[in-house]
Amino acid sequence: MSSSLALDQADIEKLNDKDKAELRQFFANEEQKSKIQSQSHALTSLCWKKCMTSSSTFKSGALDSSEKACLANCVERFMDVNMATVRQLAGMRH
Repeated sequence: MSSSLALDQADIEKLNDKDKAELRQFFANEEQKSKIQSQSHALTSLCWKKCMTSSSTFKSGALDSSEKACLANCVERFMDVNMATVRQLAGMRH
């Protein structure tokens, strides 16, 4: 990163409170996007390893019915676990 684009503490201190709050929110949003993207990659890798056998081929350019069913189930279970975790954590906050 070039020095003209670097953001250091001195630059942040020059911002007014509203701009500081907007900057904090921007960074929080970007961090959340990164976490979602990371989860998506993990899910893709996990389900691919689970559902795609060594005999899987893409000659037809499509998944076979058992691969489709396995991938759909894998994603659904992943989402179920994530939602249960979110509900549990939300319950702990109260």
